[in-house]
Amino acid sequence: MASLLVRLIGMVYRIPMSNILGEEGNGIYAVAFEIYDLVLIISSYSLPLAMSKIISAQQAKRQHKNTGRTLRVGLAFAVASGGIFGCVLLFGAGLIEEYIYPEYVGVQIPLRVLAPTIFIVALLGVFRGFFQGKKTMVPTAFSQVIEQIVNAVVSVTASYLFMKWNADSIRQAAWGAAGGTLGTCLGAASALLIVLFVYWIYRPVQEKLERRDRTRSVDMVSSSHLFVILLATILPVILSQTVYNISGLIDYKLFGAISGGSGMSALTIKSMVGVYSSKYRVLCSVPIAISTALASSLIPSAVAAYTEGDVEQWRYNVSAGIKFNMIIAIPCAAGFIFLGQPIVRMLFPSSDYVLGGHMLAAGSLAIVFYALSNVTGGALQSINKMRYPVIHSAISLALHVGFVVLLLKYTSLGIYSLILGNVTFPIVVSLLNLMAIRRFVPEYRQEIVKTFLTPLAASLWMSVALTIVYAGLGLVIASNLVRTLASLFVAVAVYFVMFLLLKGLTREELFDFPMGRRLYLVARKMHVMK
Repeated sequence: MASLLVRLIGMVYRIPMSNILGEEGNGIYAVAFEIYDLVLIISSYSLPLAMSKIISAQQAKRQHKNTGRTLRVGLAFAVASGGIFGCVLLFGAGLIEEYIYPEYVGVQIPLRVLAPTIFIVALLGVFRGFFQGKKTMVPTAFSQVIEQIVNAVVSVTASYLFMKWNADSIRQAAWGAAGGTLGTCLGAASALLIVLFVYWIYRPVQEKLERRDRTRSVDMVSSSHLFVILLATILPVILSQTVYNISGLIDYKLFGAISGGSGMSALTIKSMVGVYSSKYRVLCSVPIAISTALASSLIPSAVAAYTEGDVEQWRYNVSAGIKFNMIIAIPCAAGFIFLGQPIVRMLFPSSDYVLGGHMLAAGSLAIVFYALSNVTGGALQSINKMRYPVIHSAISLALHVGFVVLLLKYTSLGIYSLILGNVTFPIVVSLLNLMAIRRFVPEYRQEIVKTFLTPLAASLWMSVALTIVYAGLGLVIASNLVRTLASLFVAVAVYFVMFLLLKGLTREELFDFPMGRRLYLVARKMHVMK
């Protein structure tokens, strides 16, 4: 729920910020953030996942002193890694712009603003992973919401002020993008303060648990051995996530280089990338973020089940994770296909909503497969097969690059080449992940009808309903805002009712959803569930 709220806040603040920056500023902001994401992944992005995996296994064995030592080792790693890579980004931003992304003039300015965030997020990730490993998502969730609120307020305000203060500069758009990245830095700093406060409160409990370990026989692990375990856990995740995220940087470079070589101006290149990043990718990121959160929360429970030899519980965790993701991802993809342009027009009225809407319709299928690849990758990590998501992502990346180059060079698809590549990339990863899961856990069987076909059937009914409502209201109301909001409201209601009428969920499964008991009471009042 926190991840959904964070993405919704992110989408909401990106609307005014996108309108402030313009398409050129959005293009610079997108490239800067892709570079930042890559550096963040290499330095510390995988720390929460690695920490939660190690600590959850220690918790299952009641090795509390080892969990405290793991926290200290993780913090030492974060200080070193975050500090080094933060300096690399700070002092290397000019070289990145000059030699790698010359088409995106000014990108070094937002990169330098983002540099301190690398160090802050590294420390933040350690504490979040510590609490996740102890099977509480509350500190992570609460800090994420506060982080995004601060991010939203500062990003919009700073973007406006930086654009205003640099109105006469040829790099005005870059300064505006830097204002947006300032919100990211201060948001992460506020989240770090929150988790530090939570840990300060929890610390006496941790110390008490560690003292209890001294009174009984516990297998102690040295700090050096824990460092090796942490590094061995982090590296496969780093490689896997790097392959995932470097595809965006490669796409922007390929599009800029090939399109520029074909005569497209630098301004047009940045503007097209701006629409792609600020409309298509931002809107698709909302449902994908939910799948990422579900995959992250799945891992500690799956690791504990695997550590304890409970294959049945592991199978349930993975199957439920895939099912819950499909329940969310499939209707979102269908909604973007049939209502993409009105949604973009509603959220970004001053920009190119026609192109943005077409992008959503063409590429929304990526939502389904990114959701599937996230959960299946987490499932492989939970059984210590962490190198396989890396291998699968590398295979998919190689195919992706070749596919995008062919489309850019030999077709007139332009920016749609990136969208098609964005769809095919997670399809390959998902298929390879599923094949690996079946190979290593032969007992695993994913239920098909309720997981895939029932959400698809309910989404088709939903699509018919929203299309009728939007077209019907157009006969009497000219406002796109009213028509779109009414269509979305009807779509949610129809999907909920049809999915339950088609027996997509049992009462017990519904209870596992956030606010599941309230949803069950609503379903009973509507007579769609007993």
